[in-house]
Amino acid sequence: MVDVDLVSHLIGDIYDAALDSALWTDVLEQTCQFVGGTAASLYSKEVVARQGAARYNWNMPADALTAYFNDHVRFDPVTVSQFFFQVGDIYSIADLMPYEEFVATPVYQKWAKPNGWVDHLAATLDKSANGFALFGVFRGERQGLVDDGMRHRMRLLVPHMRRAVLIGNVIDVHRAGSSALSDAFDAIGSCVYLVDRSGRIVFVNEAGQALCDSGTVLSRPRNVLTATDPHAARILRDLLVAANDGDSAIGVSGIAVPLLEQSDHGWFAHVLPLTSGARRREGRVHSAVAAIFVRKVSAYAPPPLETVARRYKLSPGEVRVLQAMMSVTGVSKTAAALGIAETTVKTHLQHLFAKTGVHRQADLVKLVAAHADPFRS
Repeated sequence: MVDVDLVSHLIGDIYDAALDSALWTDVLEQTCQFVGGTAASLYSKEVVARQGAARYNWNMPADALTAYFNDHVRFDPVTVSQFFFQVGDIYSIADLMPYEEFVATPVYQKWAKPNGWVDHLAATLDKSANGFALFGVFRGERQGLVDDGMRHRMRLLVPHMRRAVLIGNVIDVHRAGSSALSDAFDAIGSCVYLVDRSGRIVFVNEAGQALCDSGTVLSRPRNVLTATDPHAARILRDLLVAANDGDSAIGVSGIAVPLLEQSDHGWFAHVLPLTSGARRREGRVHSAVAAIFVRKVSAYAPPPLETVARRYKLSPGEVRVLQAMMSVTGVSKTAAALGIAETTVKTHLQHLFAKTGVHRQADLVKLVAAHADPFRS
C-alpha cells in the first residue's frame, strides 16, 4: 500500500526542484528510497555520438560516473533499445535484452557488478532526434531484480519528474541568483506566464508578451491567456482549474500541451502549479495558481539507425550488432565490444542480411547512412 501523503509531499518536492536545481540531489534520494533502489540519476544519452552525461545523481560514486561515460557508454548494449521506448515509458534491463546476456557483457562485469548494481529501472523523460533524457534508479544485490511493486511506485512519479525536468530546462532560480520567480523569469528568453484560476495573467515576461502580441499561438483577450487553437485552449482552462487543487490534482496532464495542431515546429506549454510546496509563497504574492512555460520544439525526425530498425523490423539484438558495426569492423571485434559470443554475432548478421537484402557488413553501414535525413541540421 502506497502512503498517499508521502507521495503528495514527494511530488511537491519534485516540482520545487524544477525551479531550484540545488534541490535535485535531495529529491533523487527521496525518490530512490521510495521507488526501491540504492542509487538514482537524471542523465542523457546520444545514440549517434554514443556519449552521454549525468545531470544530477544521488549515491553514485564519482569514479563510477566517470568510468561509465568515458569508457562504457560507447558500447552499452541497452542504449539502442532504450532509444526505441517512447517518452513516459518505464523499462528494466529485462525489457531491453535477455538478462542472462546482459550479465555477460563488459558493462555489467566491469562496471555494474563491481558497484553492486544488478538491475536498473528507467523512464524516458524527453527525446530528440539524436538522444534522450532518462530518470534511472539502480537496484542493489540485496534488493534483487526489478519487480512489479517497484514499477508501480516509479509510475506514480514519472509524469511529475518529466514535467519538472522540462521546466527546469527553461528556468533555474538558484542559478539565476534571484529570490523571486518573477525576477528570474524576466531574465530569460523563454515565454513565461503566471496566471490565476480563470487564466487571467498576473505576470508575463517580455518574451511571453511578444508571443501574445503576434497572435499566432497565444493571445490575451481581456488579459486572459488563451491558445488560438480551440482544443489547446480548452485543455489549458481545465489544467488551471486542476492546478488550484495542487500538484497531485494536475496529474499527468499539462506535461507538454501542444498549442498548434498543424505546424512544422511545435509550440508546447508546460503547466506548473504554484499552490503547493515552496512555490506557494510566489503564488500568493501574485495571486497565481500556475506558471505556464511555452517553448518551441522542432519536429522530431528519427535518426537513421531507428529508421532502418523500424523499416526492416529488426530485433533489439540485431540493432545492437548493427550499431556496434558503425564503430568497429569484423565479427570478433563486434563480439568483444558487445560482450557476446562470435556465434551470436554471426546469427544476428545472418538475420540482418536476410531482412535487409544486403550481403556484406560494409553494405549494412552504407544502408544506415543512406537513411540519414539530408535536411536535418
